[in-house]
Amino acid sequence: MLNDSSFKPVSLEDRDLFASHYARYPQVHSDNTFTNMICWNHYAHYRYALVEECIVLSSTIDGNTRYRPPIGPRNPELLAEVMSLAARSKSSLPLVILDPDTREWISGIYPQLTFCPERNYFDYVYRASDLAGLPGKKYHTIRRQLNQFQRDCAWGVEPITADNVGEVREFLNQWCEWKDCDSEPVLANEKDAVFFAISHYSELQLSGLVIRVDGKIAAMAIFERMNDDTALVHFEKGIPDCKGIYRSINAETARHLADNYTYINRESDMGVEGIREAKMRYQPHHMVEVHFVSREELENIL
Repeated sequence: MLNDSSFKPVSLEDRDLFASHYARYPQVHSDNTFTNMICWNHYAHYRYALVEECIVLSSTIDGNTRYRPPIGPRNPELLAEVMSLAARSKSSLPLVILDPDTREWISGIYPQLTFCPERNYFDYVYRASDLAGLPGKKYHTIRRQLNQFQRDCAWGVEPITADNVGEVREFLNQWCEWKDCDSEPVLANEKDAVFFAISHYSELQLSGLVIRVDGKIAAMAIFERMNDDTALVHFEKGIPDCKGIYRSINAETARHLADNYTYINRESDMGVEGIREAKMRYQPHHMVEVHFVSREELENIL
């Protein structure tokens, strides 16, 4: 029987386990990826259980634990155990579903179940060719801003490597000073996450780019393969001393990825209005929705 003692914390040593499992069961939402979990572990305290060829995930934020349906072969009995465990959680929304196929599967077994969408955590997914080429009228303003940057700034792009990763860390320190990261909980947590990523860049097998302006790093992006047709951008930061730097790092990242991927997942907006406006401006192809199931709903069907 699945219980809390079945779970153990996600750690760096688990990378190969998750890589092997996700090769068989590809993920579509950023929050299930190993890199996301390990980088944000200080905030969400991710744990996992290996049960009958499945991985079951949980996260705990501010003392409230949420569970996710089994990742692996469809197993209605194990799903029922996860739902029973979730029903005993203190969280009012203890079951979180991060992909549409799983939601449809659960709905087929429990047609009376109500799924509550949470727009703040929907992932934005774009056509890589759109972000790389910025075609048509809908991208006119972005193209103009990018052209201005390329015209007015002495810039260059290069990959993140062992030779410049120290400079990237220095840049992130400057970015956090500019944003006053420690004064805002969201930024403070993101600071810890991005520094973990850059400190374990090779272990996590991440990729990235930096843009230099006048020889100094002015923007960076960290990304990786998510599944066969989608790349995932985890972090993108810039210091806008030269106007248009964010347009440039976005475009250069997309150009780097477009030859190998159809789509680019740029994660959620976390409910931050300015981030939402910026992400919508780039015309997402689709969203990967997130749904919760309430404790009351679970109690009623179990």
